[in-house]
Amino acid sequence: MTTMLNKSLPFTTEGTNFSSVNGSLNGTLPVSSCPSVSLSDYQSELIPAIYSIIFILGFIGNSVVVAVLCLQMGCKTVASTYILNLAISDLLFLTSLPLWAVYYAFGYNWIFGAVMCKICGSLLCINLYASIFFITCMSVDRYLAIVYPFRSQRRRSLCQAQSVTFLVWTLACLSTLPTMCFRNTYNIPELGVMACVMDFPNPRESWFVAMALMKNILGFLVPFTVIASCYIGIGKHLLGATGLDKNTPNRDRALRMVVAVMLAFFFCWCPFHIITFLDVLTRLNLIQSCEVKAMIDTAVPFTLCIAFANSTINPFLYCFVGINFREQFRRLSERRLPHSFSKRGSTSTRLSSFSRKLSDVKEGTKRP
Repeated sequence: MTTMLNKSLPFTTEGTNFSSVNGSLNGTLPVSSCPSVSLSDYQSELIPAIYSIIFILGFIGNSVVVAVLCLQMGCKTVASTYILNLAISDLLFLTSLPLWAVYYAFGYNWIFGAVMCKICGSLLCINLYASIFFITCMSVDRYLAIVYPFRSQRRRSLCQAQSVTFLVWTLACLSTLPTMCFRNTYNIPELGVMACVMDFPNPRESWFVAMALMKNILGFLVPFTVIASCYIGIGKHLLGATGLDKNTPNRDRALRMVVAVMLAFFFCWCPFHIITFLDVLTRLNLIQSCEVKAMIDTAVPFTLCIAFANSTINPFLYCFVGINFREQFRRLSERRLPHSFSKRGSTSTRLSSFSRKLSDVKEGTKRP
């Protein structure tokens, strides 16, 4: 039992993965005849360290994005509305990451209570859905702006974007309801830990498979089908465009940024979804290879690290790809720095004046 616990990770497709422990928690073992693969000590130390780095960089970066959009640029465009909400989604998830790092470092002993177990698992799930939904919205917006620039002006209004944003958050929250309902703490007395797991009702294995496939389909395949269709349409349009339709630098910069964000999400989350799907196949006994099962148990922690890193990458993409964002960030910094320098300047002026007076006094005392 200890070996099975050590080789699992605090997250699966539902937010925590006791993929091997689920045998005792959920009454099933996917490939029961396979030998256990223990988690090495360096992983239990390395993964919390990676989570900590992701939290620090991601929290700072996304906070800067929110500050620039709210204080300097303002959400005056459809794209900025979606980017702001994408950053907020990442920030919500990142606030839970230190707790998961502690959970992993403590050997899957959840010390924060059942309520926080539900909240942290739900934040991860909301981020998974909201991120890809907002990236899909950004891709559709670019498609309409480039392929149908005049006909789509009414559909691409700020009011419409705010309505779409509300629908995205609603859909993401509804998709997270099973996680909110079934996530709970589970005491394992023989190991002396309180695990934070998905405690599905019977038939538990069917619930697990359904939830995993929902994340694969709704959280990855369907959105990327829409995204791919948008960029195929954009590519065809640009190949046939002539004259003014081709020479639009601002449009091209916006397109590059959306493509960069989309590719970052794909490469970060695709390994996780592949491993999740393979895990489903092993649970359905469609794959009975012990080598595949061992590969899944070994790969899950690292695919999650890559997936979580996506919350850190996005702000840097805005900075390096979005020229307008860099300019607005510079202006915001200049607005804040002069105020700080003015305070320092007045202080240094008073100090220098005091120093001159003190020098005069000293010189006066030395004179006969």
